[in-house]
Amino acid sequence: MILRAVPIGVGHYLPARIVPNAEFEQSLDTSDEWIRTRSGIERRRFAAEDETTSQLAIHAARAALADAGIGAGDIDGVIVATSTPDLTFPSVATMVQSGLGMERGFAFDVQAVCAGFIYALSTANAMIMAGQAERLLVIGAETFSRIMDWSDRSTCVLFGDGAGALILEAQPGSGANTDRGILSVDLNSDGRYRDMLYVDGGVSTTGSAGKLRMQGNALFRQAVEKLAATAETALGKIGLAGQDVDWVVPHQANIRIIQGTAKKLNLPMERVVVTVQDHGNTSAASIPLALSVAVAEGRIRRGDLILSEAIGGGLAWGAVVLRW
Repeated sequence: MILRAVPIGVGHYLPARIVPNAEFEQSLDTSDEWIRTRSGIERRRFAAEDETTSQLAIHAARAALADAGIGAGDIDGVIVATSTPDLTFPSVATMVQSGLGMERGFAFDVQAVCAGFIYALSTANAMIMAGQAERLLVIGAETFSRIMDWSDRSTCVLFGDGAGALILEAQPGSGANTDRGILSVDLNSDGRYRDMLYVDGGVSTTGSAGKLRMQGNALFRQAVEKLAATAETALGKIGLAGQDVDWVVPHQANIRIIQGTAKKLNLPMERVVVTVQDHGNTSAASIPLALSVAVAEGRIRRGDLILSEAIGGGLAWGAVVLRW
């Protein structure tokens, strides 16, 4: 017998403000058609001026707790994946811990940009398998609208704000790929590609948050190849292949990347959860957001085999295979 990190609750939160593509036509040389054609995005959500990343995360956490039917006191730790924290420190996770009224356990952030939730899941899985925690709250939360250059039409139309949360619980498994829970993980990074996606500011350089910069075409070429490879590696570790997957829940960056990766994996788009049209790219929040939406819609059901993959600044990328 081994311990598996099994999902028992999921939830998400989106800010109230909906921003359609047409809104950008007022200030940029762009159009709804241009944005849709190149990204698949139709609208996104932006946080209110007084709405922080930790507040989004707390809302998503409460939804996940309600879905699991447990209280904050039943959680041993909080792991938040984010690149847009409220403050340099303390962590968003400790703010979530306080916001939920947790008086025990631990909390920390993980920073791997758009791959952050995959990295956070990997960390939670390792802790549960090692017996260090019984229940963990894993959250992806972002307010990327705070680091946009609103004069750069190639980036500012792509991103949105939101949060998603997943609760993992230690449950016994046989060690076979028929177990429920996280079955395999594959993580990668390569700092040589850091200039493809970065923010031009920080504590020890400019002393300010900075703005997002991206080499879109170069990143696209790297993304499809690396996402397909990490997905195949993660599946191969447990003796499975693309045809065994019930649902792909990918990072929602760009519909062309999602389609290109599915094609390389020989998976029909009917088995891919796509929410990029409604949320835009919400970085570390995109996978748990899409997962929560698919569960709420009744598409993902107990026993389904799910493949999630993501790539982000670093470059950092990876994949997780789990059975719901």
